[in-house]
Amino acid sequence: MKKLFVIIAAIAGLVVSGCASQPISTFPLFAAKNLNALVASGQYQQKIDNFFVINDSSSSMTEEYRGVGFAGQPVPTKFSVEKEILNRINQTIPDLKLTAGIRSFGFGPCLSYQFTQLNLPPVTYSKSSFGTGIDSLICASGGSPLSPSVEGTIADLSATAGNIGVLILSDGHLGSGSVASVKSLKQHYGDRVCVYTIWVGNEEENSGINTLNRIADIGGCGFSTLAEKVASAGDMANFVQKVFLKAGMPVERDDDGDGVINSKDKCPDTLKGAHVNPFGCWVAEIKFDHDKSTIKPEYYDELDNVVTVIKNNPGLSIEVQGHTSRTGKAAYNQQLSERRAQEVKAYLLSHDAGASAALTARGYGWRQPVDTNDTESGRANNRRVEFKVFK
Repeated sequence: MKKLFVIIAAIAGLVVSGCASQPISTFPLFAAKNLNALVASGQYQQKIDNFFVINDSSSSMTEEYRGVGFAGQPVPTKFSVEKEILNRINQTIPDLKLTAGIRSFGFGPCLSYQFTQLNLPPVTYSKSSFGTGIDSLICASGGSPLSPSVEGTIADLSATAGNIGVLILSDGHLGSGSVASVKSLKQHYGDRVCVYTIWVGNEEENSGINTLNRIADIGGCGFSTLAEKVASAGDMANFVQKVFLKAGMPVERDDDGDGVINSKDKCPDTLKGAHVNPFGCWVAEIKFDHDKSTIKPEYYDELDNVVTVIKNNPGLSIEVQGHTSRTGKAAYNQQLSERRAQEVKAYLLSHDAGASAALTARGYGWRQPVDTNDTESGRANNRRVEFKVFK
């Protein structure tokens, strides 16, 4: 009995020491593409609310990775490449409100002698928290029983709400029951879940690609890809975009901040604080009764806005322009237009004495009508004061 115990202890020691001696590879600096602008513009919007990784941490992942796209020192194992892929995903995910989690599968000391291990319970996503979860994938050992990990994932996600993206990284040697377990995941969460797979293997293992393709197809909305297809910054950005984002409605810009989007703005340099019409043009028009230069109270708010515009835009030069309808003699109308301009200027100065340097007043008589003088409504539109801005 004592001899048997010594043999078992020796085997366990070899397993532990083999796990601890697995090399850690370093990879060239990865410069992730920034996807935040796509989201901020509205061109794309968030597609999933929960992101859950199932990582193959079985002994086959300790083999050297001989594919392309992940040159590391020392030569990386497939397990090291899996972790590097997750790191690159983490760097590329835009600023989204997510929950994220990680679970691994295999057996032996790397998984506390369990077939599956929850490395990161679903938590509010941040690059640091997800990075901690990746770091907890310390080594690979044992067989490849995917099923217990998927069953655990079903329970892990039970408290989540919204759409779920499940990502499986493996060389495709997943043990019996793997397809059935993913079908169970799909049946449990229905249209909420999409399954994505990344094959991290070598040429002689490409039968695993077919297995991972079948698993991704079960979800009906995910896809399968290869490690080398997500190696570059551009390819990784494309992968993250497809998993996390969907096409949205672009948010049109309003560069001058007047409340009218650029595509409809006929006056793209509106002064700060100015009232505008539906076409984005400053409308500050004061109308007068026939043969009068008295400002009607209904225009006080508009004139107060002109004062605000002057204060918000120092350095302006504004001409207060008086106009009349074509009724009576030209000389009389010229004087009337000047009185109207002076009356408005005086109102503005009474509310902002510092505006005197910005304002001049000029009458134009009946020479610049904006409507016909053949009808009363047309003549009413011509009896006005307008503002012309010189920057």
